[in-house]
Amino acid sequence: MFVLSKEEKKLFKKLSTPAKIQDFLNSIPYNFEEDIETCRSPREVLLHHKAHCLEGAFLAAVILWYHGEKPLLLDLRSTKKDLDHVVALFKRNGHFGAISKTNHAVLRYREPIYRTLRELVLSYFHEYFLDDGAKTLREYSKPFNLDKYGTDWITASEDLWEMGADLDDVPHMTVLPVTMKSTSLRNADRVEIEAGKIVEYPSSA
Repeated sequence: MFVLSKEEKKLFKKLSTPAKIQDFLNSIPYNFEEDIETCRSPREVLLHHKAHCLEGAFLAAVILWYHGEKPLLLDLRSTKKDLDHVVALFKRNGHFGAISKTNHAVLRYREPIYRTLRELVLSYFHEYFLDDGAKTLREYSKPFNLDKYGTDWITASEDLWEMGADLDDVPHMTVLPVTMKSTSLRNADRVEIEAGKIVEYPSSA
């Protein structure tokens, strides 16, 4: 099913749990796209040894797939003033968890304790804010199954822009209750904002 190199197979076999996959993603420097925007395949991520959230989610989903699980992504959509975030989904005993590649102290790994997808998404809500404290998470996608693309993309040398666009186009559900206006949301406070500025890898820009 998977056309992988010996080194890739050895790595995938070793990363046999979501926690191990997350630890490996954390060990890869963040891709700041300082020279050019990228949407790299899992093989290209390993070759370049860095990833941003979507690239990390692609890699995590493929490793889960290698171990017999569905390769599922979840898109977290923000306001236009902020950036979207993508995680890889997994389930244990009927509960959702998430693997996340991020450079910040927030929007990270989630244990598989959430009974519904919405519960999982809401766990990110209070962490999703701008430097001025405005909370920006507004929508989330249905689970996006990558198996429909076959397997050639896993080792592709070309960027996966089409797959990224397809994820953005899938139906999304709203986060805020219909009766609630965004203007009524309390901003994150000073301590939260400062904690949110903690990064794992400094940018050279």
